[in-house]
Amino acid sequence: MIELLKDKNNSIALIGASTNKNKFGYKILTDLVSKDYDVIPVNNKEVEIEGRKVFKTVQEISDCPSIINFVVPPSIGFKITKDLVEKGYDNFWYQPGAESAEISEYLDSNKKNYIDDKCIMVVSNLIDKY
Repeated sequence: MIELLKDKNNSIALIGASTNKNKFGYKILTDLVSKDYDVIPVNNKEVEIEGRKVFKTVQEISDCPSIINFVVPPSIGFKITKDLVEKGYDNFWYQPGAESAEISEYLDSNKKNYIDDKCIMVVSNLIDKY
């Protein structure tokens, strides 16, 4: 999945994007946008963040995102993950604190691609080293 991150033409859906500048949902969004990534904010309570339209769910996004990045609590992320797997999505990235053994086991059993031990902001800073 790191290969997907290397190509900035690939889109990243950010589940848990936030208008709160103190939350990682905001920090990740603005960090990746500043690096010219195509980030699509997803949050069922927001309409717009930093001039970007916010989608209530990943399924509302017309083109399937290349990476679905989670910055929500694991209990919420697991429910969303199960729904997305059932709908055929493949590439999942869980920020530190958004991951859980339950999510990883579920993704393993469904043979899905995922990262659950790396921060996407850190990896994007070091992308040339991968």
